[in-house]
Amino acid sequence: MTCKDRILSNDYADVIIDYVLPEEDLQRLNFDYCYDVIDEEFGTAHINRQELPPLSIGIYSYAAIPKLYGLMQTFEAESLVETGNLQIQGPPLSLKGTGTIIGFIDTGIRYQLDVFKNESGGSRILSIWDQTIQSGEPPEGFLYGTEYTREEIDRALQSQNPLDVVPTTDENGHGTAMASTAAGSILDQGLTFRGAAPETDIAVVKLKDAKKHLREYYLVADDAEAYQENDIMQAVRYLENMAIVFRRPVVIVLGIGTNMGDHAGSSPLGVYLNKIAARRSRAVVVCGGNEGDKEHHYSASIPEEVELRVEENTKGFCMELWGNRIDIYSVSLRTPGGEVVSNIDFRSGVDNNYTFLFDRTKIYTGLSLIEKLSGNEMIFFRFQNPTPGIWTITVTPAAQERVRSSGRFHLWLPIEAFIDGGVHFLEPDPNVTLTEPSNAQGVITVSAYNGITGSWFSESGRGFTSDGTIKPDFSAPGVQVASVLGNRSGSSMAAALTAGCVAQFMEWAIVEGYAPFVESRTIKSNFIRGAVRESNVTYPDERWGYGKMNISRTFEVLART
Repeated sequence: MTCKDRILSNDYADVIIDYVLPEEDLQRLNFDYCYDVIDEEFGTAHINRQELPPLSIGIYSYAAIPKLYGLMQTFEAESLVETGNLQIQGPPLSLKGTGTIIGFIDTGIRYQLDVFKNESGGSRILSIWDQTIQSGEPPEGFLYGTEYTREEIDRALQSQNPLDVVPTTDENGHGTAMASTAAGSILDQGLTFRGAAPETDIAVVKLKDAKKHLREYYLVADDAEAYQENDIMQAVRYLENMAIVFRRPVVIVLGIGTNMGDHAGSSPLGVYLNKIAARRSRAVVVCGGNEGDKEHHYSASIPEEVELRVEENTKGFCMELWGNRIDIYSVSLRTPGGEVVSNIDFRSGVDNNYTFLFDRTKIYTGLSLIEKLSGNEMIFFRFQNPTPGIWTITVTPAAQERVRSSGRFHLWLPIEAFIDGGVHFLEPDPNVTLTEPSNAQGVITVSAYNGITGSWFSESGRGFTSDGTIKPDFSAPGVQVASVLGNRSGSSMAAALTAGCVAQFMEWAIVEGYAPFVESRTIKSNFIRGAVRESNVTYPDERWGYGKMNISRTFEVLART
């Protein structure tokens, strides 16, 4: 069996390793496995599940189990004027993203559409790496999927049946909508739609679906759009490398997110994105998610009783508790029927399973007393077949422990798309609801507002991060934003608009040579300086960050300095 077969097979578990295993150590492992390198720090071991114990926090560690990420879009404007984008597409700056690349990690792209073509009818797409198709050659240095080059796409466009030549497409439409908003072409004067950077080149990674055993572990339904953390990291590596291959600035944009994690950017994906964002000629734009009004976050100080409502027909869900690194927590659970599990003490480090006498619910708990990447305590819960009604979770100091800090803790439920049914906190906290990896410090994080009315988009995730870092960086229009597939809403559309504006800035800075060494941090600071700020808001703000993005004002500020 090849490494590619192991990567694709549900019979093999994917384990994220945050250090490179020397070849001699790998050879000593008496496992049926293969190892796929991401960079000098991260890689993924694909190991036969029959040779491993079941997934658990206590055995594998929290960071080693790939988290699942979902799409950040609401299916339901002229946003280019609102962001100042259209103004700088025209003279005197005339910035349309020429000489730059925007890379999308998403559901793929419908490459046949006119908005992705140049004036001669050829494709503006440099390449597509489709992780779901195994019949062709993967990109050089990668082990799975199929890469389609611009030459192959152009040949397909000249065919009567393009999909017979290049069979990749976007069944969902999310990736296509984002790509058109960020980078849609203007082919003639009668075309009313245009993207934010209509002359940038495009690169696409179509993510493969999450493996079934990971869906079962996280209790995510088979029909939910879910993607594995390690596949996303490989996609970032593929797009980042284009800055070297094509010698052009690259903007990587992610319209996906998860509620699993410490909400301070300490996941393997968050750490990796920080490294990429710090490199010259690269920028990483991440949407802030749509969890602001979903009632999936709770925060308080111990001791505290937390009430959680579970709706009928909810098959299962996960929940994470994150606390301060110097406190040790104990948890009690009370079912809607009154059964109680008292004072679960996690200091032993042993995972536990509980089955209730009068309820059909099974609960698994796992602990990272000092979670590897964040250093904080994390308690992981899996509720299988939860009884409908009000559950009570009591959080206290562990026995004979005193509170050494504020005793602050956070609870997060999964993103809306990953809950089959309905679960929410009765007294939720709408702040600290930015999805991962948007909490990573180095990336450009965007929340969403209504560009038509100027009002806040209630679904948009809010800051700050759990450790108090200022996020989001700023807000962009995310309601009824124009795409080639019609108007769409969600923070992913705000990220797409922002990515197009970043490509415009990189054209000016790098392609035209005014600031040739910029990266995400420099671009972020320039955008913050040009953001529109209202007199009745104190900045930075949990919703708006440092204000509303406006790239035209960014250049006005630059002209004055």
